[in-house]
Amino acid sequence: MASAALAAALADIDTIFDGFASPHETGCGYCHAPQETAFLRTPNTRVPLDVVQYYLFEVPDHFDDHPAVMRRLLPQAARAMAEGTLGSIGYGDHGLSRVDWRSWPAEQAAAIEAFLHAWWQHTLTLPEPPYDIDDTFETCVTIAGAVLPFLDGWTPGPVADAHLARCTESWLYDLLSDFSPFPWWYDDGEDTGVADLRTWLAGPGAARLRAQGEADLAVQAELLALPYDERWAHPYWTKASATN
Repeated sequence: MASAALAAALADIDTIFDGFASPHETGCGYCHAPQETAFLRTPNTRVPLDVVQYYLFEVPDHFDDHPAVMRRLLPQAARAMAEGTLGSIGYGDHGLSRVDWRSWPAEQAAAIEAFLHAWWQHTLTLPEPPYDIDDTFETCVTIAGAVLPFLDGWTPGPVADAHLARCTESWLYDLLSDFSPFPWWYDDGEDTGVADLRTWLAGPGAARLRAQGEADLAVQAELLALPYDERWAHPYWTKASATN
């Protein structure tokens, strides 16, 4: 069951994006079946969920008006993301991360922002969310184009802290090697987002990991504050190797 905030955010998405369509959309003649493209031109008609998923992760240049397509799909797409019925996420760049939705009318942009934060907050309360927690985080931050708001919203608690350990374990290999853990983030904000994640994990994140008994993860997270060569020359690795 969705939280009150998530239910309200989904209701706003339903209302604000109701009736949108891409009236002149022809789609890609090679990839899109005519009957599927017709859904994009027709408002107030339910799109089959497999078509929603396909179009949501389709490359933008396969559409005549990609932003209009995203508006058309948003009510069903947001609800499917929240309910875990979209099939899967985290395997490609989400369509909303490839449109400048913050330049849309204020009411539309605010509805998307509210949905992302409500979805993330709700997911943090679920011991077994429908999508891997790191995939949900990645989807939220690449759509929003920012990491810090979602880190700041990672409120402490047994379930949320367990998710933090899971995500840290997933991210550390890339971060320690100075790679990005966000393979689908293509705009100029990625470097800032990765730097913000590294700084947060080395500080508040490491403290929370240590408090929950994740000493190894905490030490590795703290190493992110060091330059690359110092990081890998740290005595921790010799001790860890000897222990194993």
